[in-house]
Amino acid sequence: MNESGQTVFVVDDEKSVRDSIRWLLESIRLTVRTFESAEQFLEEFSADRGGCLVLDVRMPGMSGPELMDCLSARGSPLPIIFLSAHGDVPLAVRAMKGGAVDFLQKPYNNQVFLERVRQALDQDAQQRRQRLRHDGVAERLGALTERERQVLDGVVAGQSNKVIARELDISYKTVEAHRSRLMQKMDAHSVAELLQMVLTCRSRAA
Repeated sequence: MNESGQTVFVVDDEKSVRDSIRWLLESIRLTVRTFESAEQFLEEFSADRGGCLVLDVRMPGMSGPELMDCLSARGSPLPIIFLSAHGDVPLAVRAMKGGAVDFLQKPYNNQVFLERVRQALDQDAQQRRQRLRHDGVAERLGALTERERQVLDGVVAGQSNKVIARELDISYKTVEAHRSRLMQKMDAHSVAELLQMVLTCRSRAA
């Protein structure tokens, strides 16, 4: 049902709600961790944990939206589903603008809730795969020699081998050799694929 290592984190100050959600999610064999407060969740949470967060809006201490802001500041991409018994429209708008997957009002429909959780887990899995690809590209870029990076910069800038050779004061054949090696190191099968790798990596790092 979900990728290895994914957990559905549930943060709600009402024990009956936590127990009900745990039972529902475990009935479809999902791994669940429950917390009675945002503070308790933060004490144990690590940003590299995969899954999604089912989060109550109004709780004693730190509220749901405040926890969302805290996680965002920490760089956590964990998808969030908000639950509220209040139907607070301004909070719902804030939650969705903050990146929440959905905002459900208690009492929620079990089938709808499970579908939203599945969507959140799918989103998390996709984001993690993208991060792994990005990390792999960054690692391969770091393994290039200085001259290979210079040639790569020329390729990314759309320069021909002849122009790159002239600007770097090296021979055309030397540029071809460096270009061939960097294509192999980057595991790129075409210039278009190479450009996509590099530009995506640089935009994420910006």
